[in-house]
Amino acid sequence: MTGRDGGAEIGPIGNSPVVVLVRPQLADNIGAVARAMGNGGLFELRLVAPRDGWPQERAWRNASGADRILDSCTVHETVADAVADLHRVFATCPRPRHIVKPVLTARGAAAELRAVCGRDLRAGILFGPERAGLDNDDMACCDALIRYPLNPAFMSLNLAQAVMIMAYEWWTAEDTTVPRRLMTNETRVATKKELENFLGHLVVELDACGFLANLPKRPGMVRNIRHFFLRGEATEQELRTLHGVVTELARGRRQRGRDEKPAAPPPQG
Repeated sequence: MTGRDGGAEIGPIGNSPVVVLVRPQLADNIGAVARAMGNGGLFELRLVAPRDGWPQERAWRNASGADRILDSCTVHETVADAVADLHRVFATCPRPRHIVKPVLTARGAAAELRAVCGRDLRAGILFGPERAGLDNDDMACCDALIRYPLNPAFMSLNLAQAVMIMAYEWWTAEDTTVPRRLMTNETRVATKKELENFLGHLVVELDACGFLANLPKRPGMVRNIRHFFLRGEATEQELRTLHGVVTELARGRRQRGRDEKPAAPPPQG
């Protein structure tokens, strides 16, 4: 079941951790794991004693295009064999059983894995069977345990979800995406000059229609209007739209005879 033409053009990205599934039970879950690995830039998958043998067509059907990960997957009889060429091995374990080992969060493990792989050492992450998880003999092959800080009243994850959490933390450990940005599409964030031009236009028309006629309150009202528009990231397109709104409101007022003199034209940006 190799040499497939379909699937995404994915492959190894640098020196990344090996994902080891220990005694996985369902081919569907193995396929979903491959999909999660592809999302997080992980590529090498190893299976230890899969219950139903390997390969299984259902895995490819559930991988959503992560075919190449499954095509390259290797099968091993024991955990010791699967990790024999690795330098550091971590194991996900929701319920440590009287074992004295370092316990890391997924984020902490990802940071350590990045450091290990950055030294050109090979690392792996063990994931246990869907129902029982890893046993003590499995964890004896590992250097540290990973425990996800989830709701203690309900920590149930399926196999693909468990892999997805680690894949996500691995990827984001060195991701440079800014935490927050404004999507402006075809426009851009307005400059302070453009904002001042619009606010000047708006205040002129508010004076003309009498909205700011209360002279003692006028400075505070103008400040409040300015704060409203300056506390966000208005775009150039939005300001052009608002200029048009103010202009049309003023034109309508004059057409109804509520303003004998035309208001001052809006400043040009």
